[in-house]
This record gives sequence, structure tokens and C-alpha cells, in this order.
Amino acid sequence: MDSIISPSSHTRSGALAAWEEFLPRVKLYAWKRNEVEVGHRNVSRLSPALRYRLLLEDELIQETQQKFNFSTTEKWLQEICWRRYWKGWLEMRPQVWSEWRQRVSELRASLPQAVLDHAEAVAAGESGVACMDLIARELIETGYLHNHARMWWASFWIHAEGLPWELGADFFYRHLLDADPASNTLSWRWVAGLQTPGKTYLVRLSNLEKYAKTALLGDLTGSQRIADGMVKPAAQAFSGKPAQTPLPAYPTALGTTHERAGLWLHSDDLAPEIGPLAAFTPVAVAAFTGEQTDREEFRLSEKHLAVLKEVTLDGLARAGAHYRCPATLVDGESLAEWASSQQLTEVVAFAPTVGPMLDLLPRLTTELSARGIQLTLVRRPSDAHAFALAGSGFFGFWEKMSKHLQRPLS
Repeated sequence: MDSIISPSSHTRSGALAAWEEFLPRVKLYAWKRNEVEVGHRNVSRLSPALRYRLLLEDELIQETQQKFNFSTTEKWLQEICWRRYWKGWLEMRPQVWSEWRQRVSELRASLPQAVLDHAEAVAAGESGVACMDLIARELIETGYLHNHARMWWASFWIHAEGLPWELGADFFYRHLLDADPASNTLSWRWVAGLQTPGKTYLVRLSNLEKYAKTALLGDLTGSQRIADGMVKPAAQAFSGKPAQTPLPAYPTALGTTHERAGLWLHSDDLAPEIGPLAAFTPVAVAAFTGEQTDREEFRLSEKHLAVLKEVTLDGLARAGAHYRCPATLVDGESLAEWASSQQLTEVVAFAPTVGPMLDLLPRLTTELSARGIQLTLVRRPSDAHAFALAGSGFFGFWEKMSKHLQRPLS
């Protein structure tokens, strides 16, 4: 399988170059986005850069609107905004993330070994359905999949193989370089029929023939298993609509900080030099990736771990240059020790969203507080606005967001 992610795209400069190359093709996105081809030239492949905020959604939206009219690029702008919608939806229902992680652990411990062995075989690309196996191997080899292929394979896992969606979502999370806690978890719930009850996504061979004949159907072995009408919805345990809670209240601007303040840089947002923290004057910067602090819990692939480190080091280098202060990669267990060693009285960071970083927050807050160090969290204004619109379905969200994007600039 051809490599589709250039190593340079794991830096901000590489991501900017990839975006500059793709921008002229944005006008074709609405017509070409569903076509799955080797090399994936019909889509931007910028999702890893957006996941870690090497690039900001705001940057892509602004430059798109400067070059094209809204009607031409609405589908592209929608796609950018889906990520924020999923994040906002999960911010109001964080228990969906924690319940998924708990369920993954329970299934690993309780399922019969034969089922676990079968799941491992399917994930390794050994299901016997050649086109689905090609998708699985591409994910393992490259860390990327076209969105259409993600839906096909997730549906195959759940509805054709009868395997738990939670373990399939875990497989994706371990290997996808753009693995986002919200997008990944909620997309798998949607395919299973849980995110929008009554709406189940079923893989159909005719859909692959229409959109991926060249890329995926060179070998038809086993394809009769996904022939139209063959795949039926697998029964799911539905525990009811997740309870909605208010969004966390974070300031969208940084006020006056302590004289000895430092920056905690984490993989939820690696562009501190842009936005509400740009004028901050830390005396030191530290970064670590929470996913790397518990390999047993997340079991991330070596490729995923390597990219996490690469993007973090890139963010750290930019932060050190921007703030003109020492910038250090620390172990997640020693952030409070780092703050103490720098004689800090305050640590500032972008507020993590639901996921591994937010899971670490109670411990980090307690450890910093025990040393008399204040933790100050800030949210980007555009995130706060988008998250507040994500209380229900996407199309209600998009109706409001599209009006916001089209408003005249004052």
C-alpha cells in the first residue's frame, strides 16, 4: 500500500505545505470526497495535523473563505466543523468516553479466548474478505484510512463479524494517527446504531463498487459476504440517551498571570503561539503526551507513539522559539516536579477536551496544588462558541454554525 502521509506533515511547517497544496482542490471536494483511491488525493489527509492542532480549524476556514465562496466549499467547511461538533457533543457527555474505556477493559477480561482470537484475526486483515482485509492492513501499515473506508470496515466488524463495537473502536484508536477521542468513539457508536438510535450504517458491496472499485476490489475473495442485503444490523445493548451536562466554564482569554508562570503544552493543542496564549510570557514550557504514560491502557501502535512524540517535539520547539524560554519534554509523572524545579507559582494550559489529557487533570491539579502551584486553563473562543452549539444533532449545529461563518466581518 502506498504511503499517504508524508513524515513532514507531522510538523506545522509540513502541514502548512500540505494544506497549501490541497487548497486549490477544495472546490472539488464536494464531488470527489467519497471516492477512495490509492494515495487518497481526493481528500486533504490533514486530519492528523488537525487532531494535534499543528493546524487550526480556524486557519483552514479563513483561508478557504478568502479564496472561494461559501456555496462552493460548504461541504468542505462542514467536514472541518464535524471535528468540533463531535468534541462539543462529548464535552457535554463525558461519561460516553469513560464508559467506552471501561467497557474495553471489561471485554478484554471477559470474552472467551476464541472470540478475542477471532477479533485479532479480523483486525490483522485475516477475515477472508479481501477488500475488508486490505483496509485493515492499510490502517496498520500507514496509520490512516479514508473516512468512507472507516465506515465500511467498522460496519463489517460490527454487523458482519458480530464483534463488539468497543473493541473495533479501540483497534482504530490504537492505530489511527489522527485518533481523536470524540470523533473515533462517536463515529463507531453511529455505525453501531447507538449514536442516532434507529440509524445503523450497513456496508454494501455496491457502495464499494461505486466508490472504491480500483482501490479495493482487485480481489473479490469473500465479497459475497458483503453483497447488498447480506449484512443485517447486529443487536446492540442500548442504555438510553446519554445524560447531558453543562459545558465546563473556561475563560477564553488569559488574564494577569503570576510572575513565575509556565506553560504546559499537550497534544490536544500544539499551537500555543496562535490565539489566546500568544501574548503569554512564561518562564518555561513543558510538554508530555498523556497517552504515553499508560501503554497498557491504550496499547498504542509504535507508529502512533512515534508520531505523538514527533508532533509534541515540533510544538515544543515552536513554543520555545515563540516565548524565548526553555522548553522541555518531561515525563507525565513529573509535571509537578518540573514546575517546582522552575520555581513556578502558576501553570497555564489550553483546557484539554474529553479524552486521555482530561483524564489526567485531577491528578495533575492535586499534585500542583500540593506544591502551592495554581493551574489556569483557557479555551479558544472559537472552540467555546462551536461547543455550545453541539448539544443535539449535527444539522442543527451546522445551521447555526454556517450562519456564523457567513456573517459579515465587522
